[in-house]
Amino acid sequence: MKNLITRALVGLLFVIVMVGGIIWRPDTFILLFAVITGMTLWEYTGLANQIEGVQTNRFISTVAGVYLHLAVAAWSIGLADSFVIFVPYLITHLYLLISELYLKQENPVNDWAYTLFGQLYIALPLSLINLLAFRITPDQEPAYNWLLPLSLFLFLWTNDTGAYLTGSLLGRHKLFPRISPGKSWEGSIGGALLTLAAAYLIGWLDNVTPADLDTHAPAYPILPWMGLGLVVVVFGTWGDLVESLFKRTLHIKDSGRILPGHGGMLDRFDSALIAIPAAVAYLYTLSLI
Repeated sequence: MKNLITRALVGLLFVIVMVGGIIWRPDTFILLFAVITGMTLWEYTGLANQIEGVQTNRFISTVAGVYLHLAVAAWSIGLADSFVIFVPYLITHLYLLISELYLKQENPVNDWAYTLFGQLYIALPLSLINLLAFRITPDQEPAYNWLLPLSLFLFLWTNDTGAYLTGSLLGRHKLFPRISPGKSWEGSIGGALLTLAAAYLIGWLDNVTPADLDTHAPAYPILPWMGLGLVVVVFGTWGDLVESLFKRTLHIKDSGRILPGHGGMLDRFDSALIAIPAAVAYLYTLSLI
């Protein structure tokens, strides 16, 4: 009972911090995801260093990922209008590659692989969320679209809730037993249907909000909203499975203990790490951002 209460309180606090950080102000949004990027990369590199023959540079990898997020944010809001802002990030990669020549590690290729994988798997997707949140208006002014990043997480949470409830009641056929025995096709379908209903509701509210109160962005039609919900469901599920595969490789249950009852940062953002780039690709393809 005590563990259930702890899990519920931590979960509620997590949602409050996420929703509040996204909605409140654009600078709190940038700061929130800078912290998330740093904490997740620090956790990941710590896990990678537990693998025999792997020794990543935790500090530089973490700083590089946070810098990438801040650089993309600055570029997205027009503070940086050239590629030069990304040069320090590129120099960091060169350093991480060249430094292995002098460190005399047991297996430098492993170090390179796990270091660069962390940037590709964590830093890049979390930096791309800035493309959902910010746009430049025709007047060349930055505009903050809090609804898109918030809806992405609402869809992920709705899908998780629907999948858990439906899977607990009706789950019979395993979705991916080799990696995640607890997931079922019934649960996945239930989560998807609930998410599509949530996407319909958000799309409807987005279109009926009076123009003078609509401060986030131009309204999108309901069908693209439902398409976004479906994209988040599919790729979010794959994101969960990718992290499960990573944890199975390390023979661990949770990626960390920073969130009592919920595991680590990777456990909380695994779905988002795949869903964010998929959502960006989907919305850019439809020319909605």
